[in-house]
Amino acid sequence: MAKGKVEFREEYCKGCSLCVNACPKQILALSKRTNAKGYNVAECNNMDECIGCASCAIMCPDSVITVYRD
Repeated sequence: MAKGKVEFREEYCKGCSLCVNACPKQILALSKRTNAKGYNVAECNNMDECIGCASCAIMCPDSVITVYRD
């Protein structure tokens, strides 16, 4: 199975949670941390489970997610 890695540009995240809902492995969540604009940012809770499908990046309206595949 493919492995992936997800990176977020947190300074641009609005905390809309579209990526959270799009993840088939359900490993994304909104963090308790906030960015400079006061939004709870998205984060990956279990990078080892990421399959690199990029569903999260496709759903992100602000292009803050980059997905890498091994």
